[in-house]
Amino acid sequence: MSDTTTLRYTDLPRRQAMVLLGAILVVALCGIVYELIIGTVSSYLLGNSVYQFSLTIGFFMFAMGVGSYVSRFFHGNLIQIFVWVELILALVGGLCSVSLFMLFPFAPWFYTVGMFSFISAIGFLVGLEIPLLMRVLSERSTTRESIADVLSLDYIGALVGSVMFPILLLPSLGLISSSFAIGLTNAAVAFLSVLYLRDYLDAPKRMLACSIATIVLLFALTLLAGRITAFAQDHLYFDRIVWRKQSQYQSLVVTNTWQKNEVRLFIDGHLQFAEADEYRYHEALVHPALSWGDAAPKSVLVLGGGDGLAVREILRHPSVTQIDLVDLDPEMTKLGRDFAPVVRLNGNSMAASALTVHNTDAFNFVKSADQSYDRIIVDFPDPHNEALSKLYAIEFYAMLQAILAEDGVIVTQSSSPFFTPHTYWTISDTMSEIFPQVVNYQMSIPSFGVWGFNLASNQPDARLGDFPANLRFLTPDVFTAGRVFPADLLPSRELATNSIFDPNIYHQYSRDISGY
Repeated sequence: MSDTTTLRYTDLPRRQAMVLLGAILVVALCGIVYELIIGTVSSYLLGNSVYQFSLTIGFFMFAMGVGSYVSRFFHGNLIQIFVWVELILALVGGLCSVSLFMLFPFAPWFYTVGMFSFISAIGFLVGLEIPLLMRVLSERSTTRESIADVLSLDYIGALVGSVMFPILLLPSLGLISSSFAIGLTNAAVAFLSVLYLRDYLDAPKRMLACSIATIVLLFALTLLAGRITAFAQDHLYFDRIVWRKQSQYQSLVVTNTWQKNEVRLFIDGHLQFAEADEYRYHEALVHPALSWGDAAPKSVLVLGGGDGLAVREILRHPSVTQIDLVDLDPEMTKLGRDFAPVVRLNGNSMAASALTVHNTDAFNFVKSADQSYDRIIVDFPDPHNEALSKLYAIEFYAMLQAILAEDGVIVTQSSSPFFTPHTYWTISDTMSEIFPQVVNYQMSIPSFGVWGFNLASNQPDARLGDFPANLRFLTPDVFTAGRVFPADLLPSRELATNSIFDPNIYHQYSRDISGY
């Protein structure tokens, strides 16, 4: 902050003014992307995306307000102050994602402090810049015109950034590379500002050198982003990472244990299966449903399960001639089809002639399905956000029943009745509103603990038939025992049906995870 008399910008040429107006658009673009990066990182690592994005947006806007207020105390060379702020923002914003990934393994509170520090710092700097540029531009035109120009470009930049992030930046660059690239963009704005506005700077050569140094640093980090990402991810997992992919929808990581050569899949940092015991989960998910009732199933719909492990178990039933697998992410089904360690686990099930893969939204697929199915296997992630909660809603179960055969059966994984009991029993109660028969059962999966499933039938008196031979875990006696729920697996508060219009399962899940 300078104590010198405020410079006058009434003679600022149109060309230089256009540079500052362009800078406003880019500043807004970068600011919204930083906000989205931090919210996405927190959602990946901590879950509960609504909570994380709400906090990120709220504190970011608050910090912008603080920055805007503090800008009134800055006088002197406003353009020079803007350039310095841009360079600081380039470094802070560019390093935010990799720093958060590195902080996470230490302790949750440590990550939280880092997250709010980055949100506050970036929001403060972005909020500081806009009023500075508005003051400069208002001297060469009317205040009304400068406010209109600045705010319109600010909003346009925010729109461009919010569209670019999910469509271009995240799927093509990933989180860490995206933050480096956006930081590089801020540094480029500082460089161009020095280049075109050097007559308005006190020390243009020094500022040009600092801009070039920042660009070189961030450009080098962008080139090394692959190695840096691998290093950061290695600190998130105990095992060796053997495959990773940032898709348009999620982060996929496959690890391999050093001791047992055991494959594990993580989605957004959450374990999806471990080779040591995945057969327990998939046998419990598939065989009770396919063996339920008198008629042998011919057509099966699988929602989720792009790794092909559920399909492997379905293929044990020779009566099945059609399997439709719906998984939103093509990278997930590509993993199950092409990545050798997973192909070994699923027995190359993704190449089965009976299988058709649909990379589309499950809700929309079910809504527009033009055939009925004898069995429906629902293998979605837990309802830890608002987008997933609709897939456990009464409306969705009504849609599933509409495409279920008259003697059909549906089964869903339903989280852990031990760690999330109210979530589990909410699913059971919601399904009971639609189906005449609902069977609840739980199994021990060492990697996950006690895990729950809900089976529902259109026939109120249907019973269990024979399982396929040579299963590794599941027997009729094991299944019968799994239908017994000890007192500590039962709900302790009143439950309500989950609906798209009242997604209480999402709140139940949050309370279960938080332990209250």
